[in-house]
Amino acid sequence: MLEDSNRARDHLANERTFLAWVRTSVAIVVFGFAIGRFAIALRQLAAFLGHQTRTTGLSVWMGMISIIAGVVMMVAGFFRYRKTRALLDKGKFEPAGFIVDLVTILTVLFGLALAGYLIYVERSLG
Repeated sequence: MLEDSNRARDHLANERTFLAWVRTSVAIVVFGFAIGRFAIALRQLAAFLGHQTRTTGLSVWMGMISIIAGVVMMVAGFFRYRKTRALLDKGKFEPAGFIVDLVTILTVLFGLALAGYLIYVERSLG
């Protein structure tokens, strides 16, 4: 009986981890949409006010990259969930390795790229 409760606890923990991947992926997609939409809205506002319409710069591209990253993260989370579920069923569990490192590195690089872009925009406008 104790073994069954441990197995159930392990599978429930795996599901909670997958749901964390889902929440994070959705947040990244929504964040990307907000970045891209805000740039487009600013361009439309400038046109409405009669100002020369400028390009949206890299904002739309950064938004699209963020949306794609969120989708990729969702797929990676799904495959990780399925792999962990299969390993738990076999009684063999291996902690996440490379995928955690990859997500961390890509998130840091994207954050630095956004920060660099904001500094560039501030300097070019100021």
